[in-house]
Amino acid sequence: MSYLDFNDNASVAPTVVETPSPLKIAHRKENTDSKAKQLFDHVSFASSKLVTKSYSTSFSIGVRCLDVSIREAIYSIYGFVRFADEIVDSFHGYNKPKLLDDFEADLKEALIDGISLNPILNSFQHTVKKYHIPYELIYAFLKSMRADLYKNTYNELELKQYIYGSADVVGLMCLKVFVNGNEEMYDDLKDNATRLGSAFQKVNFLRDVKDDMEGLDRVYFPQLQNEKLNQTNKKVILEDIYEDYRVALKGIKGLPKNAKLGVYIAYVYYLGLTRKIEKTKADELMQKRIRISNFKKIMLLAKAYFIVKVGLF
Repeated sequence: MSYLDFNDNASVAPTVVETPSPLKIAHRKENTDSKAKQLFDHVSFASSKLVTKSYSTSFSIGVRCLDVSIREAIYSIYGFVRFADEIVDSFHGYNKPKLLDDFEADLKEALIDGISLNPILNSFQHTVKKYHIPYELIYAFLKSMRADLYKNTYNELELKQYIYGSADVVGLMCLKVFVNGNEEMYDDLKDNATRLGSAFQKVNFLRDVKDDMEGLDRVYFPQLQNEKLNQTNKKVILEDIYEDYRVALKGIKGLPKNAKLGVYIAYVYYLGLTRKIEKTKADELMQKRIRISNFKKIMLLAKAYFIVKVGLF
């Protein structure tokens, strides 16, 4: 479920993200008299919500705990990144490079024109314009998605760059929505947001290590290129993830009230998943995909809700 320049330089991408060609994004005012456009936008955001609910029940729970005023925007971000991810990971037997090229071209047209007949792109372009999401973040994301089409292994530097584009920038897009124009708050929290994205992505890599290796012929962690996953290298990877969590948690505490509960619930869920992975032997991780049961999800949700609502967080 992304997503680097951190003050303590742990898990920092040491290179500047490549700057894409300038894109003139339409920031025109919406025609408030156009009921047809309003209806189409409503259908578009509903489509993004459906994508979110269909592909990730856990993420959907987190979004429902955000303030209603920002839920649509987060659904639209998820819908966009999910479709791009599906192109490179799931649409076997189709021309993936062409599908991704077309998806990106359609997005650029949507950002320029202020509309797309693809409802997922239409809702996303609306969010990009409303919250002034920089195209550099979108470009970095698509660059990492494109890497999945041809790249199978990563060194430390390449992995940091890949995680920045595939996870960190998604967190930054969401942060743009959360702060709603407060650039000072954005600057204060962006490092923490990227660390949370990095932690989530590394957990995804560990959880999906079997499928990535056997189904997609990908090895993300450099430690696993020359040896199998074992208790020793798993411990090293987990230590890195827990350090990301430590930094990320500080930022979650500083989030606006409209976003704090939802993000904290996502943090608690992933932390629970991480601890379950930690308790699972390396050999077992290579045999099955670790999941959190629905009962455990409910318990984690209730705990997170209580902690935030009574002011303990």
